[in-house]
Amino acid sequence: MTTTLLATRGLTRRFGGLTAVSSVDLDVGAGEIVGMIGPNGAGKSTLFNMIAGALVPTSGSIELDGVRVDGLAPHAIAARGVMRTFQHNRPFAGMSVVENVMIGMQARPQSSLLDIIAGTRAAARFETESQARARELIDFVGLGDWIGAEVTTLSFGQGRLLEIARALAGSPRLIMLDEPAAGLTAAECDRVAAIVREIAGRGVAVLVIEHDMRFLMPLAERVAVLNFGQLIATGTPAQVQAHPQVVEAYLGDLGALADA
Repeated sequence: MTTTLLATRGLTRRFGGLTAVSSVDLDVGAGEIVGMIGPNGAGKSTLFNMIAGALVPTSGSIELDGVRVDGLAPHAIAARGVMRTFQHNRPFAGMSVVENVMIGMQARPQSSLLDIIAGTRAAARFETESQARARELIDFVGLGDWIGAEVTTLSFGQGRLLEIARALAGSPRLIMLDEPAAGLTAAECDRVAAIVREIAGRGVAVLVIEHDMRFLMPLAERVAVLNFGQLIATGTPAQVQAHPQVVEAYLGDLGALADA
């Protein structure tokens, strides 16, 4: 039986008179891939931002492995093993691929600031281990040939892979992927899907926002559907595609659901 890692209960966020997310209960288990879909403006990004700590919920709770984390700062949530990618690539320009991935490790540092300033053996060891780990992750996502390349020389698809590698550098227990297939070719989508499956296979919980149904439906074990900030359906891909409220929410895009 899958152990629940992430649990939101009654999660709500209001912006003045607008309720962007309304009383959402969502579970994601360790090693489980859960997709999140919904029309534009449904509240998906707001939900992600609350889980990551970028937004404080108006009400409700967020638990990670049974411990409440709602209201904590983003760095504190990251230190507990919650990593994310963004809808648009966000590389650190002027730095190499390996340097970008190493930055991701600072979310859960193994040496103290004093060690780093003093140049202690612990800090030197962490630097060496970080480089080795970064190289492993770069190879894992298929960017080994670009390990020393400056990030602006990467293609868009390669940039998506770099985002995943950098998120993995923080040793996540939960990784949240925001439209990882957006703008990718079919071959690149297949590569990302294989990477996501392997991440989950290592026991990491995966939560994916995605508009590309052909990418998401074969990948996700469960799908959660948001519409106007409310969770209108959860279940297997087949169950949500047959759900009347989901069909109604996607009236303008029935082909995407039908062909998935």
